[in-house]
Parts: sequence; C-alpha cells; structure tokens
Amino acid sequence: MTSWFPLLGPVLLVASFLPGMRGHGTVIGTVPGRPYDALAVVTVACQTLPLVTCRRWPIACLTVVSLGFAADQLRGYHSLAGTGMALALVGAAYLLPRHRRAAVLALTAAYVPFAVALHQLGTGGAPAEFVVFYLALALPWGIGSWLRTARIAETERRHRLADETLLAERTRIARELHDVVTHHVTAMVVQAEAARYLSAAPERLEQSLTAVTDTGRRAIADLRHLLDLINPDHSEHGTGTRTPAVGRLLTLVEDTRRAGQPVEFTEAGTPSESTGSADLVTYRVVQEALTNALKYAHGSPTEVLVRHGTREITVEVSTDGTGSRTVSPGGSGRGLAGLRERVDILGGEFTAGERTGGGFVVRARIPAEHSS
Repeated sequence: MTSWFPLLGPVLLVASFLPGMRGHGTVIGTVPGRPYDALAVVTVACQTLPLVTCRRWPIACLTVVSLGFAADQLRGYHSLAGTGMALALVGAAYLLPRHRRAAVLALTAAYVPFAVALHQLGTGGAPAEFVVFYLALALPWGIGSWLRTARIAETERRHRLADETLLAERTRIARELHDVVTHHVTAMVVQAEAARYLSAAPERLEQSLTAVTDTGRRAIADLRHLLDLINPDHSEHGTGTRTPAVGRLLTLVEDTRRAGQPVEFTEAGTPSESTGSADLVTYRVVQEALTNALKYAHGSPTEVLVRHGTREITVEVSTDGTGSRTVSPGGSGRGLAGLRERVDILGGEFTAGERTGGGFVVRARIPAEHSS
C-alpha cells in the first residue's frame, strides 16, 4: 500500500512551490499568512521528503513530518506540503508493528501545546476548531489501522489455506501409500506363509517364492511411481498420470489369485479411454476389497464385478467369508474410510458391510463424468 510513498513525497515537494499552489494548504487557527522564505523551504522539505523513508522508518517519518507541519502552521506558510501529515499518519498506522498506543499518546501530548501556541499567535478563533482538527487527524490513522487489519487477515487466510492444502496433500499421499503398500505386503505375507508348508513340493515352493518376488517388484515399481508423483519435477521425467493403466484390474485380480485367493472377475461394458479420477478410484476400491479378502477371509471365494456405464462405474466385491484369517499386518482402519472419502469427493456412493447369509461386500457407485 505504501509503495508509492517514495514517489509521492518528491511530487508533493515540487507541487508545494508552484506559484498557483502557495498558500492553499491546510490552515488551522487564525495565524496570519506570510510569504515563503528560507525557513519555508525547510518546513516543506520536512513534510514531504521523509515520506520516501516511511516504509522503512514509519515512526521517524511521522515525527519529522509532524515537526515540519507544526512549524508550517506556526509560521503561517500554510503550504500544500501539509498533506504529507495525513499520508504519514496513514503510513505509520499501517506499518508500525508495535508501540502503536504509545505513538498515539505521544502525538496527542504534542498536539496540546501546539494548539495552545496556535491560539496565542492567532487573531482569535474558537478553541473547538482545534478539537475538530484533532478528530480529523484520527481519520487517516484509522484508515491506516483498518488497512493493516485487512492485510493481517489476508495473510492469516493465506497461511491457513497453505496449511489446509499441505494437510490435504499429506492425507492424499498417506492414502496412496496405504493402498499401494497394504495390498502388496499382504499378498507377500500370504504367499510367504503358504511357502512354509510347501517344502515337500519343490515346484510349488518355487512358484510361491517367485510370486513373492514378483509382488515385491511390483510394490517397488508402484512406490517409485508414487514418489515420482510427489516429486515436484515429476512431469519432466515423463511419469504420466497417476491413474492405473487400462488392464491393471485384471493384473490385480491375477496377483490375488496367485496369493491363494479364488477370485471370479467380471467386467461389463467398455472402459473409458479417459485416465481420470473415476478410473483410479475404481482401481483402489477393487484393490482394497481384495486386500481385505486376503487378510480376513483367505481362501474364501471372492467375486469382483465392475460395470462401465456412460455416466457411472459400479463396483461390487463380495466374499462368502468361509476362509481363514491370515497372518498379516493388522488393519489401521483407514482403508475403507479412505475409499469412502475418495468416492464422496467424486459425488458417488460407497457402502461396505456384512451381507445376508454371511460374508462381506463392498459396493461403490462412481460418477464417470468426473473422470475427465
């Protein structure tokens, strides 16, 4: 706001000496006017040039301008430079970080002898005039204070917005890490647990260990992809979109089958070529549901049904719950909650719970028009 003060000060200085502007400044009391002399040049300079330094030294600027203004009025120059007093008040009220009340008290204390001296030097006049002018000086101070309050409020709003954005980004990263790590690690734990009982079947043992290795490699690849997305320069490395590529659902189902979970997969409709948010959420719903099936109902028949419509994608993953609970990392409870949040953001519907006759079912309706 005060960035134009350095320019306004010299402009006001020059304007004060223009022939048509002499004697047309602020007049307080009834002190007779007089022509400019050498002292007039000093008073005009004191009221204008300090404005150049107002942004850096607001209280010093106000002090010098006030002294110049007092000398201007007491000598009867009544120059246009008196406008600098109002500008200095606005600048000080806007920029002064502390001791604001002390500054107001000091100015008030200085104004009293100034008003008394003006009254004595004048040719008469009502004392109420000095009270009115004091109240007029409070107006620019009030303007500066209001601008300062507005600036502080805007700064706090920006900081709050930055904090909320950071929190949202941390939440998104935590959700992505949970989805990626939990699924792969659960599959590896199940596969490794099964390998303990295959020592008498070398071929099946080798297949199980190979599955663990492949799952670990995919986990590393997905984590690297996620880290590339977190990296601000990820676009320069050609990492592309964070949405899983077309056909990854089938790969996800195959990985789950290799971990020992019988999965029947049905995909109806034509998947959209778009790689937006709806596709990613669809993938995460199926991934989390299959992960929970591995953890809590290992070996139980599981059905995955994905329908691609023109306006929405529906997902249903169900298990009959006849399997056994695996030795796997304990759940944090954030998986299903994170899915519900993902679907809600897109304006869809998400449900998860026990189904009639036993087992568990996860259903989601995801608007496809948000996937662009």
